[in-house]
Amino acid sequence: MNKKKMIRLTALVGVATATGVVAEANQAHAATTTTTETTNQTTNASVESTQAAVDAAQSAFDTAQTSVDNAQANVTSASNNVTSASATLSSAIANKEAATSENIASATSAVSSQAVVVASASQAVSEQAGVVSAAASVQASAQAEATSASASLSSSSANVASATSALSAAEAALTSDRSTAANNLSAAESAASSASAAVSSDQAAVDNAQAAVASAQAIVDAVAEVQSSDVINMSVAYITALKNYLANPSSANAAALQEVAKGADYVKELQQKFKSDVSLDVVVDPSDPTVQEALSVYAVNLINHLRNQYGLTTAFGASANANVAAIDFVKKYYDDEDWNIFGTTGRDGQGHNKNGLDAYADQLNTSIAEDAGSGLTTWVNGKATMATTTLHNLLYAVYSDIATMLFDDGGTNNWSHAQSIFEDGTILGTGGFNNVYLGVAFDKYGYAHYELYNATEGNQLGNNAYSLDVQTAAQASLEAAQATLATAKAKLAELEETVANLTNADQLLAAAQAAYEQAVANLTTATGNLGAAQVDLAKAESQLALAEDTAEQAKVRAAIAAQVDQQLNGSTANDRQSAGQDATSLKTNGRALTATVATASTAKQKQGANQGRLPQTGNDDQEASTMALVGLGMLGMATGLYGYKKKKLTK
Repeated sequence: MNKKKMIRLTALVGVATATGVVAEANQAHAATTTTTETTNQTTNASVESTQAAVDAAQSAFDTAQTSVDNAQANVTSASNNVTSASATLSSAIANKEAATSENIASATSAVSSQAVVVASASQAVSEQAGVVSAAASVQASAQAEATSASASLSSSSANVASATSALSAAEAALTSDRSTAANNLSAAESAASSASAAVSSDQAAVDNAQAAVASAQAIVDAVAEVQSSDVINMSVAYITALKNYLANPSSANAAALQEVAKGADYVKELQQKFKSDVSLDVVVDPSDPTVQEALSVYAVNLINHLRNQYGLTTAFGASANANVAAIDFVKKYYDDEDWNIFGTTGRDGQGHNKNGLDAYADQLNTSIAEDAGSGLTTWVNGKATMATTTLHNLLYAVYSDIATMLFDDGGTNNWSHAQSIFEDGTILGTGGFNNVYLGVAFDKYGYAHYELYNATEGNQLGNNAYSLDVQTAAQASLEAAQATLATAKAKLAELEETVANLTNADQLLAAAQAAYEQAVANLTTATGNLGAAQVDLAKAESQLALAEDTAEQAKVRAAIAAQVDQQLNGSTANDRQSAGQDATSLKTNGRALTATVATASTAKQKQGANQGRLPQTGNDDQEASTMALVGLGMLGMATGLYGYKKKKLTK
């Protein structure tokens, strides 16, 4: 046989061998594919089944958790009930021990006494409600007077507007002069200088006016802030004692009034309540109109608040005209005459200037009454020293003076100052007072003078009236009475409850004992339920963990099956391609197949080196590839499960 025939025969044998290899590979693939599909279906069904188990376990766990939470809440509630029942039982035992006939009689007597207090407070509320109604008409009158004051403010605003207009005119003149300067520079500069001076002067006037308005507003705001908190309240006992004394100034009534008034001690208590504000710490002139307005409004609001408590429906007024008259009177009959009303030690004072009062009353053709207080004067080692004149000190002086006139006015004063505050139609028994306006002034010694005028249409002392807070003060009294009534009713209810507890001590003790025992029983039951629920929760948690492990394993098996199927599909494609190639190409594909298998199993690398056993190498390597992938899959599954279990252990 020649060489060519030998080569041809060898080639034919190689083709036949390759064809057989392809057929065997196809048969193996078909069988493997069927097995893989079956494995996949089984694996997927396992995954779905285990996931359903996980869901069911999760639902059971959630239900068990809810049961534990409910049981815990029941335990907490039952524990609280035991605590409450224990407290009730202790109280019932205390009532039982105190339920003597003497204690019951004493408590019943206290209820009767408190009922009298409630009735008295109810009457006070009714009276103050009438005061509120009557003060509404007084408020209307005060509002009309406030309108007049507003007109005065409008006049001041007009002055500011006039100054502004003058400024505008000066600026216009300056502009005109500058336009003329082109023809006569020297004359224009002179005119401009003159106009500029006029503008500066007018602007200064405007600035001063605006500063004055701002300063006045600051004072008004500061006083209003203090006014809202500085109120003086009188007890029902004091009002009753003062009315009794004024009706019959006997020694017994004087002693009774002195006892409830509390004298200097109560005045000191009120002084400590005076509102201190840094906005008040400014030095002022007591005769400044704005300061005068603030002082008289502050004083009259305090007095009207007291008159409302006293049951009076008429109010004092405050006006600029009354303040001017007070300043004029004090200057003429105290400062100019060196009349020191209290002196430097108190004992060397000259008292009220009665001749001056008579003369000034004749001058104004009206009635005048005067109250006086220590004002800005402080007493150090028995001698008078005038304090710094600040807005704070002025307001504090007015507040302290009125408090002293009310509660520390016994002895030689015979409560005359208190009488002047609460007179209705007369002042200290003198007729002719039916429209009282108050003016406030301080003399050069620092003492305060409160001048009470009977304002008429002829003397015009009520003109330029200030706006007052009558209704708010009409209303504060009512609210105070209502608060007193509410307190009295609460005390009555408390006493009635005490009597009921003492009278029914046996029944309350028995009920409390039963409630306590029931609460303890409920706590025991709830605690047992909680323990059972916690056991169920532990079981559900264990089942959930087991179901999650099973589901994880099913997922790993499904992943392995998918890897095997993918590898087999790749091998079949290579085999079908090699069937149409010659022997040389077959060797090349054999090397490629061997190389692919080597990627999955390095232990088979050297088997592809023997090209003489190419068909067997292909089949062996395919089998080796499949087994290698299964091995890797199992390794991955083991690693996955180990990691998963480790995660569960450290959870």
